[in-house]
Amino acid sequence: MSTTIIGALTGAILAVVALVFGFWGFLLTALFMAIGAVIGRIASGKLDVRAVTDAFTGRRTS
Repeated sequence: MSTTIIGALTGAILAVVALVFGFWGFLLTALFMAIGAVIGRIASGKLDVRAVTDAFTGRRTS
């Protein structure tokens, strides 16, 4: 799947959730989608957690 299709599906899911569950349901769904994306990036090895923590603590710049 291309990134355009994934982005369109994500937008469609968030739109349906916003219509069905309202604003707070939308925010909760968006938060869980973001957490899932980060976990997926870590599991696939595309995100180095140590580099991210070093950047947040000021040890290294990004």
